[in-house]
Amino acid sequence: MFGWLKRNPEKQLRKQYHAKLEEALHAQRNGNIRQYSFLTAEAEKLREQLEEMAVKQV
Repeated sequence: MFGWLKRNPEKQLRKQYHAKLEEALHAQRNGNIRQYSFLTAEAEKLREQLEEMAVKQV
C-alpha cells in the first residue's frame, strides 16, 4: 500500500556514480592522475552494481 514511500536504491547508486565521475573529472583537470584513476575505479564498481540491478529487474 505504501510502496511509493520506499526509496529507490538504483536512483541512489546512480547519484553516487555521477558524483564519483565528477570528482574524477576535477582530479584529472587539477593534474592529480593517481586520484583520478582511483575515483574512476570506484565509479566503475558502482556502474557494475547498477548493471546487476538492471539485470535483476528484467
